[in-house]
Amino acid sequence: MGPYITEELYLLGATDKLVGCTIYCRIPPDAKNKEKVGTVMEINVEKIFILKPDLVIATALTNRKDIEKLKKLGIKVTIFSSPRNFNDICNQFLELGRIIGKYDLAQKIVKEAQEAVIDIRKKIKSLPRVKVFMQVGANPLFTITDNSFINDFIEFAGGINIAKKAKSGLYSKEMVLKENPEVIIIATMGIIAEKEKKLWEKYKTIEAVRKNRIYIMDAYKLCSPTPVSFIETLNEMTNLLHFSHEE
Repeated sequence: MGPYITEELYLLGATDKLVGCTIYCRIPPDAKNKEKVGTVMEINVEKIFILKPDLVIATALTNRKDIEKLKKLGIKVTIFSSPRNFNDICNQFLELGRIIGKYDLAQKIVKEAQEAVIDIRKKIKSLPRVKVFMQVGANPLFTITDNSFINDFIEFAGGINIAKKAKSGLYSKEMVLKENPEVIIIATMGIIAEKEKKLWEKYKTIEAVRKNRIYIMDAYKLCSPTPVSFIETLNEMTNLLHFSHEE
């Protein structure tokens, strides 16, 4: 019931075990061919029952009433909580590997991902840290704190998340102006991302605006990482913070 879980099942070579997934499960492309049983939040209980799964893997966003209905129908449900950091992502992946009998492969993939993170951090260790503002929502303006794995993307890439210690993700443009980030990253929100970029460009006193360092990143990459895609996205962010600087 989560796009990243579907992607992880493919990484573990469990394509034949997957009988259904959400309409948002699009990576890898073959996932589009699987039976669709709803969204991340709302699921079609009757359709899932017809598919006769041995296990339904739900997320923290899955409707709890639907989960209870599945359980009453005798279907086993495992709930994966929202990962808060890279370690959580790895640990959940290992748990998924254990559940489907692919633990050794899961261990190998996690080990490679952990080593890749170490290599990337070593690569940029001597470079100056960059102040970053990450926008993941508009109207109201929404960012991420240290309670999200997206904060790990920023910090592992050699950045400083200006909203790290904020009480919540709700933020204000005044606070952004005060912190004066060197880079602003906007998660894709359709055409809204381009619109938001233009709005930021009006604030000429912000360092990120003055140096033309407002970037748009794919929201799926940022918000639905597997251990493998975490490294791909981390590399992209590292390049944005340190190697794509246009004066």
